[in-house]
Amino acid sequence: MQPLLALFLASGLALLVLFTVTWLIQLRTGNAAIVDAVWSASFPLMAVIYFLKVEEHAIRHYLILIAVVVWGMRLAIYLLIRTLGHAEDVRYTTLRKEWGNKQHLLMLRFYYFQALLALILSLPFALIMLNTSSPELNGIEIIGGIVWLMAVIGESTADQQLKKFKSDPANKGKICDVGLWYYSRHPNYFFEWMIWIAFFIMALGSQWGYITIICPAFMLYFLLKVTGIPYTEMQMVKSKGQPFIEYQKTTSAFVPLPKRKK
Repeated sequence: MQPLLALFLASGLALLVLFTVTWLIQLRTGNAAIVDAVWSASFPLMAVIYFLKVEEHAIRHYLILIAVVVWGMRLAIYLLIRTLGHAEDVRYTTLRKEWGNKQHLLMLRFYYFQALLALILSLPFALIMLNTSSPELNGIEIIGGIVWLMAVIGESTADQQLKKFKSDPANKGKICDVGLWYYSRHPNYFFEWMIWIAFFIMALGSQWGYITIICPAFMLYFLLKVTGIPYTEMQMVKSKGQPFIEYQKTTSAFVPLPKRKK
């Protein structure tokens, strides 16, 4: 337990600095949405810290390091490009209006909550890094790696399909229902969740790995009930109206499935 706490302490201090600096940047730019990209980048940062804090390295340590860095940095860059040069996401402008004169202090508290959540979700990475039982990968870690690869390909494909659709002037005002978006209203969220399933599977090869089930459980709750699908769909109904409502009637909200009849 002590080695795990040491890893968490090191990452916790790094996150404290990272999210404080991010808060200072948003004070200057007036765009708090930058935290979305920083939150994604915080996972590669923690994976690197855990890797450097561990004295002996086996194949599993390189596997989880590469998996987290590739996934996290791809998502962070994608979100950063989507944020820079654009107006602040309505989620944050709404919060500013609700918080009024206390918005700066409450935004800092919100950022620190993001940092704490990221630290908790890094549990699979820490447990895998502490696993020195054998130098070779076991079967469950290989399965986790395969699931991760499929999920990353799925998520990046969904993101690129949406980006390509939006970049075509002929699609302005239309609903993206091509590729993976034909089978799911939120394929990017589904594959994001599958990435956390993959991390959980990989962690099963390490001591106490089963407790990391809380990570995909947390992500599923947030995606289905909090800031994921509910918020996104509320905004889509406001901006797209009846066409999106019709899309909801025929298309799965989360898991990619064949179209339903109206």
